[in-house]
Amino acid sequence: MTKRELLVVYPTLPPQMAQLEETYTLHRYDQAEDKAAFIAEHGPKCEGVVINGHASFRREHLKHMPKLKIVACSSAGFEDIDVDALTEAGVHFTNTSDALFDDVADCALMLTLACRRHLVAGHDYVKTGAWGRQGMYPLTSALRGKKAGIAGLGTIGKAIARRFEPIGLELGYMARSKKDVPYAYFPDIVSLAEWSDILIVIVPGGPETEGMINADVCKALGPKGTLINVARGSVVNETDLIAALKDGTLGDAGLDVYLNEPNPNPELTGLPNVTLYPHHASGTVETRDAMAQLVVDNLAACFAGKPLLTPVNDVKQGADAESA
Repeated sequence: MTKRELLVVYPTLPPQMAQLEETYTLHRYDQAEDKAAFIAEHGPKCEGVVINGHASFRREHLKHMPKLKIVACSSAGFEDIDVDALTEAGVHFTNTSDALFDDVADCALMLTLACRRHLVAGHDYVKTGAWGRQGMYPLTSALRGKKAGIAGLGTIGKAIARRFEPIGLELGYMARSKKDVPYAYFPDIVSLAEWSDILIVIVPGGPETEGMINADVCKALGPKGTLINVARGSVVNETDLIAALKDGTLGDAGLDVYLNEPNPNPELTGLPNVTLYPHHASGTVETRDAMAQLVVDNLAACFAGKPLLTPVNDVKQGADAESA
């Protein structure tokens, strides 16, 4: 039987790639030197795309792929993928938010605790012998009773809230609309920041949120405030953030993501009041394996005419169970 053909824009993990290689004919766009020529030659044959949110898939790609049925993304974020164009063309799009929300929420909690209780500085205080020379480390501030604002209350935002509740944090949020949750609602990011002691950012990337964490937000959060970003580096105006951290307008920041990855601005990373993590919030063996498997399983469901496991866009699912 003839195998269906897939365009690999960004590969998934080796075990899942092996599954795909066994089931489909793969065209490795990611390895092509002349990508324009490659997609012009192989795009018309491909019914599916394997991709990651760090790669781009735009209208100019889509025009070469008249048989395309599904784009399966192995990450939660997808700001460089034109989902509107896919939807207009009747192409399904899936991502992997359902597989990673627990790990990302854990990371947000980890960064919050590390910032507020000075974990990195405390570690260095012991390691360098400063404890023995200078005595007790300065007191920090308790989390219980503080206010934590969550910018973006989707699946991951709600998972963060569930972790914060037992700590005794008062919760507020900003979202496109009010949710059925017992937390304070704020219509904009500045008002949320003014209310918060800790501001967690977990909004999607893209033009709508680019630079939303700016000088006004840093000032509103204040000199005792903590910014935690587990969203995308693009949502923070790093020039404003660096200035606020340097002059004390903002207390500190815990960052998993940066504007320039994997080489973030050294002016930012060299500051003493930042806690840094290498865009690894979902970086556990279990979660990355589940994310990769969702790509395989969504492709299989699409081609079998079955409901997709993690659909993002609203495209009618038609029966398409031709032999693969």
